[in-house]
Amino acid sequence: MRTLVLGRTPARVTEVLATLRADGFDAEGVSTDEEARELLETEEFEVLIIGGGVEQDSRAALKDFAGKHRVRRVIDGALTKPFDAYVRREFEPLIREAAGQG
Repeated sequence: MRTLVLGRTPARVTEVLATLRADGFDAEGVSTDEEARELLETEEFEVLIIGGGVEQDSRAALKDFAGKHRVRRVIDGALTKPFDAYVRREFEPLIREAAGQG
């Protein structure tokens, strides 16, 4: 199950990806709406995580766009430290649920 992470702060996107990948998730990350749309158009992503810094207009448009491109689950996130613990507690269970793994 491929996951796309969209966050406005590249360093945080990198940290989220590092945790997800270390835990066996297939994840990519971007910082712009345009990059996110390009990847979502491939219809290879089933989960979209949208970071807390993404503006409301962009957030709404991307949720709508994702729904038209096979995304099963959109997760709203607002990271808190420690980031790895947050990812494991908040994101990973929802990704597994979307994949039907629990």
